[in-house]
Amino acid sequence: MTAPDFVSVSYPDPHVARGRQILAAHPDVRALSGPIASSALWVVALATTQVVAAIALGRAQWWVWLPLAYGVGATIDHALWVLIHECAHNLVFRRRLPNRIVALVANVPLILPAAMGFCKYHLLHHRHMGELEWDADLPGMDESRIVGDSESRKATWLALFPVVLGIVRPRRLHRVPMVDRWTLINVATQAVAISALVAAFGWGPQKYLFASTVFAVGLHPFGARWIQEHFVFRDGQETYSYYGPLNRVSFNVGYHNEHHDIITIPWSRLPQLRALAPEFYDSLHAHHSWTRLLMTFLRDRHVTLRSRIIRPVSP
Repeated sequence: MTAPDFVSVSYPDPHVARGRQILAAHPDVRALSGPIASSALWVVALATTQVVAAIALGRAQWWVWLPLAYGVGATIDHALWVLIHECAHNLVFRRRLPNRIVALVANVPLILPAAMGFCKYHLLHHRHMGELEWDADLPGMDESRIVGDSESRKATWLALFPVVLGIVRPRRLHRVPMVDRWTLINVATQAVAISALVAAFGWGPQKYLFASTVFAVGLHPFGARWIQEHFVFRDGQETYSYYGPLNRVSFNVGYHNEHHDIITIPWSRLPQLRALAPEFYDSLHAHHSWTRLLMTFLRDRHVTLRSRIIRPVSP
């Protein structure tokens, strides 16, 4: 059995054209765009809850804090990642600086200083979707070759996905500086926040926070989101949405086709976009269970890291 290779195409990002078509057919969609300041309140509430939970579980046995990190902590951390994504698009406040500050606050319980790097690479993903030299959302040639179609290697890859996103892929993008001013600010703020937590409560809270961080983007139903968004499950379709129940605790991050089509619409209004323009979405393949998708990815040898669409590097 031979695993599929990358799907090479020559046409441009399809979301640009579809976004224009949606706006032409439904001009009222423009009213959905614009930031939502209440997202900042969600950041403060979720980050505070996560830190308080970590302190409370600081001396708990592993069989208490580890399941809670998988079930509760990963849910909170994943939601914080989605809100960092909102900050990347300036969808919390209109100006860039306050969005960056909110993202730094959201990063605090995530342990690793990754918010600013995510913002940088995510915006490049939108500008250069499918271009191996620019898009950090794409697995590289070596990465995909090493993982292959093995169930155990795919599981290991997903379990280590924070390392893949934070180190492996940025090192592949030689045109993009891995360290910049905002990256250093991110490192400094995390160092101060974690040092203060350790000084006040010891190292105990860190194990819950670290496990929550790893689970939130790793071997977990939430980790299947990375498979859902752009892994090819239908010929010719590059992006996929998820319309399952976990959107309720994930700030509608599953509405991924909608997000790519019009990136100025915040999380709370993405379902309205689909409702206003159903003719653009009803015919597209979508996922309804991240858990089922996770199992499919692990077990189906035809679904590999190369189940992705790539295109030539833009000028």
